[in-house]
Amino acid sequence: MRYAAPTSMKEATGLMAKAKGKAFVLAGGTDLLVRLKGGFVEPDLVVDIKRIPAVTKITKAGGGFRIGAAVPCAELGENAALKKAWPGVVEAANLIGSDQIQGRCTIVGNLCNASPAADSVPAMVAAGAKAAIAGPRGRRTVAVEDVVSGPGKTTLKKGEIVEAISLPKPKPKTGDAYLRFIPRTEMDIAVVSAGVCLTLGAKGVVKSARVALGAVGPTVIVANAAAAAIIGTTLDEAALEKLAAAARAACKPIDDKRGTVEFRIEVAGVLAKRAAKIAYQRAGGK
Repeated sequence: MRYAAPTSMKEATGLMAKAKGKAFVLAGGTDLLVRLKGGFVEPDLVVDIKRIPAVTKITKAGGGFRIGAAVPCAELGENAALKKAWPGVVEAANLIGSDQIQGRCTIVGNLCNASPAADSVPAMVAAGAKAAIAGPRGRRTVAVEDVVSGPGKTTLKKGEIVEAISLPKPKPKTGDAYLRFIPRTEMDIAVVSAGVCLTLGAKGVVKSARVALGAVGPTVIVANAAAAAIIGTTLDEAALEKLAAAARAACKPIDDKRGTVEFRIEVAGVLAKRAAKIAYQRAGGK
């Protein structure tokens, strides 16, 4: 195995593009090192990007935020401006692992690991986050929901690296929230999860909304019908029931030792309702 620690993204993408065999990016390493130690992967090349200055920072960008690929999740929780703008995203990121893991894990790693149960991804999708991708042929930007193509698989081309996540400037009266169900109280992966972001208009009426569901399909599900169910309402009980029904209808889960299909579908509706209520309150609704 060869190890490289480039100091520029151009160098990093060049190494990944020219690599023979299996090449992996190392940022936090909380997934990669466990898989390596367990014998699940045998890299021919590991490219450590932590010496690239731009990927280690959270910066303001166009009123929003740009979170570098190597920024640990603990740092998101310490950024007061980011927490105020996107509390749901920060809360989701801070659910990943233990305190020790928080000091190393990253939301980009959580995304590119491509687990259907990733905590930060539904929250990012609900918030309309974008992934900034660098490659040997230049840069491109895609919606976060378009990065993962299936369990353990991404749409990244050879040599490409997600260098940052961009969160937009939230519109006035916008709130977001993320909730998950786990069997234990801490340090577990989601059996079902839901991220909701909504913006209010006059008199507390929901003007726009996004609903994203995790662990109920091979990738995060953007539940457009669930979002549509609450637009134009003041999130009354009838609207919440329609939201829950649409969220359940969007689910495509599997049976496994952690939850049945029926259980996951039912809980998806419950979490979508609860997350919507929190987001509504954060947006200034009553």
